[in-house]
Amino acid sequence: MPPVPSSPDLAHLLSHAGRRVVQRLAAVLAEEDCTVEEWRVLSIVGDGQGHPMSEIAEHALMPAPSVTKLVDRMVAGNLVYRRPDPHDRRRVLLHLTSRGDDLHRRAARRVRTDQARLLDEIADGGALARLLPRLPAAADARPAGVPSATRSA
Repeated sequence: MPPVPSSPDLAHLLSHAGRRVVQRLAAVLAEEDCTVEEWRVLSIVGDGQGHPMSEIAEHALMPAPSVTKLVDRMVAGNLVYRRPDPHDRRRVLLHLTSRGDDLHRRAARRVRTDQARLLDEIADGGALARLLPRLPAAADARPAGVPSATRSA
């Protein structure tokens, strides 16, 4: 086992935990023959609202060209379909098919059950799930002692 640093590096701890949680998620989703990337698409489109590819790419944590290829495969697998945005005909919105909705519901049930188990194992009373969504905004703030970028004229 590698030595533990004397003072924890938050970025390292989060990366390590994130990798392990995603591995666990992949194992849970494999039971439904679903990948993590497919799950991320299903999970945003599962609200029934229809979403543009830019939102899907951001949610899926993937570059737009990779998401397009993934969505193409999901369309071919009859999990999702594209429709023009009624408010902006230049955009397309992604929706779940009936088959995709079934997969989303089954996978969501498995994911919720496993994540509840995982959070119970760390016995934090739900604090982690409440605090993590606040971390990105806090990370976007300028670090203490780092001057803001200014331009000289």
